[in-house]
Amino acid sequence: MKEVMAIIRMNKMNQTKRALADAGIASFTARKVIGRGKGKVDYLLMKGAEAGCEEAIVQLGPGPKMIPKRMLNLVVPDDLVRCVVRTIIDVNQTGHPGDGKIFVMPVLDAVRVRTGEIADAALDETL
Repeated sequence: MKEVMAIIRMNKMNQTKRALADAGIASFTARKVIGRGKGKVDYLLMKGAEAGCEEAIVQLGPGPKMIPKRMLNLVVPDDLVRCVVRTIIDVNQTGHPGDGKIFVMPVLDAVRVRTGEIADAALDETL
């Protein structure tokens, strides 16, 4: 089993959810997070500031800004990891900074509380 943790753009959440469901991966957890990568400027804010938008100019003040994102956590059998990662990339890759990151981590065990099932049997996405 593996945990796939993905940080994606807020505006890609619904498309990602649909794509995962279409791929047979319906179970995951999502939450709002804020963070930043190595980039120093949000390019949408830069465009707004260049256009003279006062709100954008104020937000571009000193120092790096935290950007709202979504974090998805999925625990899947090893055989589905490539499918999950590929699906997330296909939906979220724009080629611009801020597309996100995906981390894949081992999971030692899982237990379904309701039934007591363990390991892969405890996961909704079983093969």
